[in-house]
Amino acid sequence: MQKSYGFSKMKGQKNPYAAMLKQPITIRLDCGTVAYFKSLAGNLGMPYQSLINLYLRDCAVHHKRIALKWVGAQQGPEPTA
Repeated sequence: MQKSYGFSKMKGQKNPYAAMLKQPITIRLDCGTVAYFKSLAGNLGMPYQSLINLYLRDCAVHHKRIALKWVGAQQGPEPTA
C-alpha cells in the first residue's frame, strides 16, 4: 500500500447512476397514513419510505387518477354575518 496517492492526476468521470437518484422532498401526511404504511412495510420487511415510493411510482406508471374535486378556500361557502 502506498503512503499517499496522487488523486490530482485522476481524470473526472460523470456518475452513470446520477439520473437514477431519488429527489429528497418534504411532505406532510396524516398520522394514520404513515402508521398504515409503517405497519405494511414492517410486515414486508422494507422501509416505509420505499413502500410509499413504490406505491406512488405504480400510480404514475399506470396513470392512476383519484376521483375527487378539490374545493379551495376561495370556493367555499360565504361567511355569514
